[in-house]
Amino acid sequence: MSKQTVVVALGGNAMLRRGEPLEADIQRRNIAKAAKAIAEFGKEYNVVLVHGNGPQVGLLALQGLAYKEVGPYPLDVLGSETQGMIGYMLMQELKNLLPDQHISCMLTQMSVNPDDPAFANPSKPIGPVYDDFEAHELAKKHHWTVKPDGQYFRRVVPSPKPTGIIENDAINALIDREHLVICTGGGGIPVKYINGKLVGVEAVIDKDMSAAFLAKQLKADALLILTDTNAVYLDWGTPNQRALRRTTPAELAQYDFDVGSMGPKIEASCDFINQGGKLVGIGALEDGLHILKGEAGTNINAE
Repeated sequence: MSKQTVVVALGGNAMLRRGEPLEADIQRRNIAKAAKAIAEFGKEYNVVLVHGNGPQVGLLALQGLAYKEVGPYPLDVLGSETQGMIGYMLMQELKNLLPDQHISCMLTQMSVNPDDPAFANPSKPIGPVYDDFEAHELAKKHHWTVKPDGQYFRRVVPSPKPTGIIENDAINALIDREHLVICTGGGGIPVKYINGKLVGVEAVIDKDMSAAFLAKQLKADALLILTDTNAVYLDWGTPNQRALRRTTPAELAQYDFDVGSMGPKIEASCDFINQGGKLVGIGALEDGLHILKGEAGTNINAE
């Protein structure tokens, strides 16, 4: 293939902005904007698209709690539902923009280690934001863990690290046939092996960690993490905040980043670079191509 391959990680909040109602038509409008930007990448790169699902999987969990006739579905099943829902919207919008491009959405399972310490320390935010009082009332009622998210609170769930992509061969086959592939959505459906058989796991894998894992597996030329900030910032939220434009894993190791937001993105980026990746770009959706060219956002390289 003549084009370079880039794995694009699209944040769940890029499809549903912070504080917006969890309405289908709002998500469609946001996904249409995202698809327009991703279609531009497709002109210059082979795109493999990974999306987040934090707001969406949280919504499905809340809807399940509202219906009392059956027990709530586990998070792995809800994760698979978000892969179908978000994947469908992305496929449709991208096909409308790129009618001659093959576009496929792969329902993807991701194995995790059942002994991962993340199960003892939930950190992945899902669902909408709440004020302090409502968050702790809901936590008491539903036996949730809640943690701060900016000035609000959100439910958090375990987020183990990915250890294997079950459908890896199928994804590679589609890429070889020059499909724009949407896969490992929401970080992948979390599964583990018990006596040689796959079973679901009650967790939500971080999509940036999964995107980095996928990029390593594919030997991608670049990993592009698109989020709701236009770069990686030091001293975020203070009068002294400043953007990092070019950096390395060695420099980033000197700083602490929020475990509920930028932290996993930095960890995933450094992991990709340290295991042979060439470039990670982090920034805003609308700056995607400029980030890859070093003209916007934050670029992370080995040196």
